[in-house]
Amino acid sequence: MMKKEWLYVAATSFFELVWIFGFNVASVWWHWIPIVLFIFVDFHFLSKACETLPTGTVYAIFAAVGTIGTALMDVFFFGQTLSGGKIFFIIILVTGVIGLKLADGHDEKMAAEGSR
Repeated sequence: MMKKEWLYVAATSFFELVWIFGFNVASVWWHWIPIVLFIFVDFHFLSKACETLPTGTVYAIFAAVGTIGTALMDVFFFGQTLSGGKIFFIIILVTGVIGLKLADGHDEKMAAEGSR
């Protein structure tokens, strides 16, 4: 089962994409009310995730999901193209996030062994 803090990471990533989508479709002043509310909800989950997980890892995932999600949202909802350059840098982002997670796991293992 997924730990609660990882659910917070998933929630903050989801709500980030919701308010970014809102930026693209807001056409009248009152559209900004739910967007601002989603931003507050998003940062609430971001702060909850950072309480127990390494902030660097949480932020890397948050930024990567936002970047990749926004690029894909542009393609599927707003008619933009996904060039080879964008795909290349998306792969670099995903590789970086995986690398950070692996490094955090290694650091936690080393800390646990050192405390014995």
